[in-house]
Amino acid sequence: MGSASVPDMNRAADRLELVADPVRRTGRTLLSAGVEQSYVDLEDPRHLHFEYVRRIASAVDVAAPAGAPLSVLHLGGGALTLPRWLAATRPGSPQRVVERDAAVVDLVARELPPLPPQVRVEVADARNALTSTPDDRYDLVIADIYRAARMPRHVRTVEFVAEVARVLHPDGLYLLNVTDLPPLVGTRVQVATLRAVFADVCVVGDRRMLRGRRYGNLVLAATSRPGGLPVARLAVAALRDPVPGGLLHAAALDTFVAGAHPVTDADGTSGR
Repeated sequence: MGSASVPDMNRAADRLELVADPVRRTGRTLLSAGVEQSYVDLEDPRHLHFEYVRRIASAVDVAAPAGAPLSVLHLGGGALTLPRWLAATRPGSPQRVVERDAAVVDLVARELPPLPPQVRVEVADARNALTSTPDDRYDLVIADIYRAARMPRHVRTVEFVAEVARVLHPDGLYLLNVTDLPPLVGTRVQVATLRAVFADVCVVGDRRMLRGRRYGNLVLAATSRPGGLPVARLAVAALRDPVPGGLLHAAALDTFVAGAHPVTDADGTSGR
């Protein structure tokens, strides 16, 4: 989660809560103004409840050797579901988490299990943190940056994506969560924006989402090396999820994104 401006923290704290899962005794859901933000299992960090989080995890597992440590930058932290999962599945991975909302950081630190020492959390704006990061620093950047149900404009432009590419290793992977609704205008614009910077891009998600039939989340994957995405394996992983998914790449992605244009800092509108 991230934003261009920081809200009053007392008001934000009043709207945050961790609630127990009535089905899974050890499950906890982070709610913001009643909206689900993150889910954490207190005893099993490998359990991933939300569909899009499982798709991000699958992409990581497909792209990197099993168990191999990765240097990771998380833009948006929430309840730190993926940092906990990475620490459990890839021990020794140095992870930096940037979360703009201090109230979220405080609540999670107070109410949820402590993080491994390799995970460092900082309160900052995602773009500010990114622009101050040295080149060629990370194997993986994961972005899940929302204020309420909207991705802030300053983290969805070509200039922001170029900063992501700059801090990644040449073979590094960028994974982006996009929340959208039919006709998926925001996703199409984000794909066009990523394609303006990265050589290889794909979209993974519930097939009903890809057909524009429901509201939900899609995961965008990108890398700087042409042909660098393991597309076939990503497609198999998407199909094996409890919510079977599909993948758009190459010509299918061309059709999906037709007519959408990249967004820049100078644009007056962001396409959403």
